[in-house]
Amino acid sequence: MKNIAFVALFGLTLASCGTDKKEGASAEATTETPAVATAAGQPAAEGAKEATEAEPTETTLSPEEQRTAGIRLGKVQDRVLSGGLKVNGTLDAPPENAVAVSALLGGIVERTTLLQGSQVRAGQVLATIRNPEFLDLQQKYLETSSQLEYARSEYARQEELYRQEVAPQKNFQRARAEYRALQAQVAAQAARLRLAGLPVGGKLTTTAPVKAPRGGFLKTVNASAGQSVTATDVLFEIIDPGHLDVVLNVFEKDAPQLRNGQVVRYTLANDSAGADHQAKIYLIGRTVGEDRTVRVYAHLRHEDASRLPGTYVRAVIETNSATVPALPDKALVQFGGKDYIFVAGDKSTAKGETSYRMVAVETGVSENGYTQVTLPEGLTAANAAIVTEGAYSLLAKLKNAEEEE
Repeated sequence: MKNIAFVALFGLTLASCGTDKKEGASAEATTETPAVATAAGQPAAEGAKEATEAEPTETTLSPEEQRTAGIRLGKVQDRVLSGGLKVNGTLDAPPENAVAVSALLGGIVERTTLLQGSQVRAGQVLATIRNPEFLDLQQKYLETSSQLEYARSEYARQEELYRQEVAPQKNFQRARAEYRALQAQVAAQAARLRLAGLPVGGKLTTTAPVKAPRGGFLKTVNASAGQSVTATDVLFEIIDPGHLDVVLNVFEKDAPQLRNGQVVRYTLANDSAGADHQAKIYLIGRTVGEDRTVRVYAHLRHEDASRLPGTYVRAVIETNSATVPALPDKALVQFGGKDYIFVAGDKSTAKGETSYRMVAVETGVSENGYTQVTLPEGLTAANAAIVTEGAYSLLAKLKNAEEEE
């Protein structure tokens, strides 16, 4: 009986254990089911997140925030961009607008008051030169002039005697030759005195002025009081800024792409606004310099007397250009490996706030501070007010707001 009771009790225990295992299995199945559902639903959640990120992202600025960020608006512009040659150069005066001034006979610089950059007019005295040899020139002129007076009288007397057949013809011819020779000497000596700045006749002097042959400003001043100079020394260089050329240095490998008449677009290094100027090539050098470059000369399209010779320029020679929609480089921001712009929305009448929407764009050629852009569908160049300055301030505010969320 005891054995029968033990077997019965053991069977009940096994049955109880089986029931517990089934309930555990059922519970585990119940627990795993939501996990499978979550895994199945995860792509949908990620897709929803991507869809949210793909939507235009906006931020709003008050009028004070816009002033602080330096926000400026502009439009997409049609600009001539190309894969042209990017070169450097300077503004320089052509030979006819630059002149070197020397003292014709040399001497000692007695006085000069001009400095580099001074404006001068044609005929203005630049310096005074002292030279004792000036006395010899004037003395010879006066002596030759006296001999000329005697030769003129002798020539007239011999001509009259020859006409009356009193004197032979050879006397008349000799007198005429001497008179004409002295005439030539006097004319040459007078011209030399004028070139040296000395008076022709009159009071003798040991000083002569050095005058400006044309107006302009002094590019260089190499004279100082007490300096000994010769006829080959350049004392002053005068530049007339009324007409300047763009002088470019083009590498020899790029020289075959150059043609007369090609447009050159350039910006001045001292122009903070980065304004775009134009010139046209009129001369291409035929020799390669020691720096392996070819000199190229271009006439300015618009002259400006305020520009200074020697100013550094950055230029693009249009060898294959096209007109494309473009924006300033400051209007573009990069985020996540893509290029974006900010488009201004309507202003709120209550607070005067302005909304800005970040829009992805495709970019193309970039040069001279502008980049080709392709706007997305639904956004046209005519009606889009685009942030041209302060775009990175908007991006910073936008991303800071996202981090706070």
